[in-house]
Amino acid sequence: MKPLGKLTVVCGSMYAGKSEELIRLARRSLYAKKKVQVFKPSIDDRYHQTMVVSHMGVQHEADTAVNVAELQAKVRKDTQVLLIEEVQFFEPSVVEFVVQQSDRGVDVIVAGLDQDFRRQPFGPMPALLAAADEVIKLRAICMKCGNPASHTYRMVDGKPAHWDDPIVLIGATESYEARCRNCFEIRKGKKK
Repeated sequence: MKPLGKLTVVCGSMYAGKSEELIRLARRSLYAKKKVQVFKPSIDDRYHQTMVVSHMGVQHEADTAVNVAELQAKVRKDTQVLLIEEVQFFEPSVVEFVVQQSDRGVDVIVAGLDQDFRRQPFGPMPALLAAADEVIKLRAICMKCGNPASHTYRMVDGKPAHWDDPIVLIGATESYEARCRNCFEIRKGKKK
């Protein structure tokens, strides 16, 4: 009988602890003496080029990939646990890839934003959530009022972003805050 793989999705807003949870799960697998590979998209170079780094500075070595084809080419045949950070930045084919890995007995753990700054489903996340064996939804603390937060608020020059701003803007506290439903804001209508 082949080994049983599993797909786990860690999701939530920015500052919810997704990277720290991914790192914790990677270290746990290493303690169990499993063969582990950690990846992140090469577009995410906020804190370090080849490390998954949480906003609190916790870090773990990672390989980078520009796209799913490169990710697939870099996964070793003997990998038992595959972890992917910021999975929302990969193209939709990442879903088929991680399902195939799980089907062949690999434990796959992916982490990413489930919503963009408009509170819309982000990239491949809806399909990943549907395919998951386990979902870990984390919440942050609203940076305005202190209540539990599930939304990523984007600021541009200290004001709420416009609905039609580009979806992808790599950044941290200079551009984003965690917000609760009551404190979340976005500017609708045409950008001037």
